[in-house]
Amino acid sequence: MGKTVLLCVTGCIAAYKACEITRGLQKAGVRVKVCMTEHATAFVGPTTFRALTHEEVAVDLFDNPSDPIHHISLAKEPDVVLVAPATANVLAQIAHGEAHDLLTTTVLATSAPVVVAPAMNVGMWQAEATQRNVSELEVRGYDIVRPASGYLACGDTGEGKLAEVDEIVSRTLLALETSCALEGERVLVTAGGTREAIDPVRYIGNRSSGKMGHAIARAAAAMGAQVTLVTAAQGQSIPFGVEGVRVESAAEMHDAVSSRFDQSTMLVCAAAVADYTPATVAPDKLSKSDGELTSIPLVKTADILADMSHVKGDRIVVGFAAETNNLVARAQTKLARKGCDAIVANDVSRTESTFGSDTNAVWWISGDESVELPCQGKQALAFELLKRAARLRQKKF
Repeated sequence: MGKTVLLCVTGCIAAYKACEITRGLQKAGVRVKVCMTEHATAFVGPTTFRALTHEEVAVDLFDNPSDPIHHISLAKEPDVVLVAPATANVLAQIAHGEAHDLLTTTVLATSAPVVVAPAMNVGMWQAEATQRNVSELEVRGYDIVRPASGYLACGDTGEGKLAEVDEIVSRTLLALETSCALEGERVLVTAGGTREAIDPVRYIGNRSSGKMGHAIARAAAAMGAQVTLVTAAQGQSIPFGVEGVRVESAAEMHDAVSSRFDQSTMLVCAAAVADYTPATVAPDKLSKSDGELTSIPLVKTADILADMSHVKGDRIVVGFAAETNNLVARAQTKLARKGCDAIVANDVSRTESTFGSDTNAVWWISGDESVELPCQGKQALAFELLKRAARLRQKKF
């Protein structure tokens, strides 16, 4: 592969697994360099990593007299930075842009994709502050390999156990593979559930959280694309490095997408757009005292996916289908009816792939194939979907 990974090891009981991660990456042909916090050396010595990597191990900001600005050279060298295991303390420092030592200074300075595999006590992992820090890192485009549940070193049982070594290695290799896969592309993404106003207070909506669309925008930026995200998601931050356009209704989303489609090379319609909207919007809040309101006349909304697909030319257009039954058949019908290049279909009646979940289990359906993808975190899935979209793009040229 000819690529370099900087493995950043923090002071956690799971630090010994960084040795296995090193070996896993090396077996894939990756050069591994190691940076450690001082606390990490209490669990695994630098000598161990020197023996495994045949490279100098970086610990202190000033431990290389020949390189007085070591954190900058370290930051520029790798193709991917992997922080594994990552303690709650280091997560917090990175999330807040703090640079207390060589490791956090290097992570702050790097422009390479960053993969983070946390490990800690279940209470620390579930703490509001930790989850807020994780969310902040995801917004910036970091790939978080979430911890597993199990028996922890402290004797507790629950989430916090370092993810399996194979999963961490696979996610790092994926980051290496995809880091420039969309370079030069201009990707337009839709996300969230639209809100169709009934009056100034009430609306017709759906349960979409926008997590999948935001993950796709985040992944596209990490893969080198210029990304615009048109989102109706409430409470979701615009990912770092992504141009965000906030909308509310289906009509606003259609206008935003239409006006930007000509400048795009790829469109991913992950939003849950309302099929119908009230025919009229009451100027004031409707009240019981105004009389009985037993029905709301509806009209169809404009079909963003179909409209863009009909004028796509060389562009790639990928749609989503949220279904509760006959998943594949309905998605195949939608693919033919809309005229897009691929449909991502998920069964929202299932806990692991419903609206608002952190995981998704989907089918990728195109003119060439129908493939069931395993249940995985939405961020990891976003990279997988964009890899497939990139291959469709390559076939057109």
